[in-house]
Amino acid sequence: MADYQTVLYETPAPGVARVVQNRPDARNAQDLQMTYDLDAALTRAADDDDVKVVIVAGSGPHFSAGHDLRGDRGRKIEDFPLVTQWRGFGAPGAEGYLSRESEIYLHMYRRWRDLPKPTIAAVQGRCIAGGLAVAWVCDLIVASEDATFSDPVVDLGIPGVEYFAHPWEVGARKAKEMLFTGEAITARKAEALGMVNRVVPTESLAAETLALAERIASRPLFALKMSKQAVNQSLDAQGQWSAMQAAFSLHQLSHSHNVQVHRIPIDPSGIPGAVKQKPGKGSRP
Repeated sequence: MADYQTVLYETPAPGVARVVQNRPDARNAQDLQMTYDLDAALTRAADDDDVKVVIVAGSGPHFSAGHDLRGDRGRKIEDFPLVTQWRGFGAPGAEGYLSRESEIYLHMYRRWRDLPKPTIAAVQGRCIAGGLAVAWVCDLIVASEDATFSDPVVDLGIPGVEYFAHPWEVGARKAKEMLFTGEAITARKAEALGMVNRVVPTESLAAETLALAERIASRPLFALKMSKQAVNQSLDAQGQWSAMQAAFSLHQLSHSHNVQVHRIPIDPSGIPGAVKQKPGKGSRP
C-alpha cells in the first residue's frame, strides 16, 4: 500500500477509487508534496484493473484553495519522482521557472486529464485557480450548492492559471469576465454554462457523486476509455492543447516581467499588505 502524506486513497464501492486532497487546515492548497501524492494516487487507480472510475475530492469545507503560495515546506522538486523530461529547474531567469511549471503544472495536469479511465471531481466550497485546474482535468464535475469557482490570479500579474481551459469551460466572453474581475462563478451558473454536470445539496455531495460513479462503473471499461478518448480528441482537434501551450507561454512571459519589475515572479500589488519592491533587474528566486 502506498503511503501518501497529503491525500487519502479509498475504494468506496466496487470499481470506484476515490482520491481525496487531504490538507484541510491549508484548504487543500497544492504544494509539491500534494502534487506528487495526487499523481501517485491517480497512477495507482490507473494501474488497478479493478478500478473503472476515479473520484477526485477534497476534505474539509473547501475543494482547493489552489497553489500554496507559502512554499513547499523545505521540499525541492528534485526530491520527487519527476513525470516529464523537463530539467534545469534551478537555471537562472525564465528558463528555470518555465521548466519547473512545465513539470508540476501544465504537463502534470495534462497527464491527469489523459488518465485512461473516467474521472469525476466532487467539488464543495471554494475551488480556486490551481484547484480549478484539478477540477477541469476531470471528465465530469459534480458540485455542491455552496461551491464557487474562481481564478483571481490576474491580481498577481499573471494571465490565468497554468492549465488555461477557461474559454473551453465557460466560453470566451465569460472567460474574459472571470479573468478581468476575479469574481467567482456559482455552482448553478457553472452548470448553466456547461462547466458543471450536476449541482447537488452540500450534504449529499459524496453520496451523489458515488452513485454516479457506480452507474458509470457498471459499464464496459474499454468502451468508457474509447468514449473518453473520442471526446478528448475532438477538443484537441479544435486546438485546445495548442491554445493551452500558447497561453502557458504568456504565463511565463508574465512571470519574467514581474521578476524584472518587482523582483519576484508575481505582482505584489495584488496581495493585501504586500510591500512593493523597487524596480530593477531580478533573477529567479
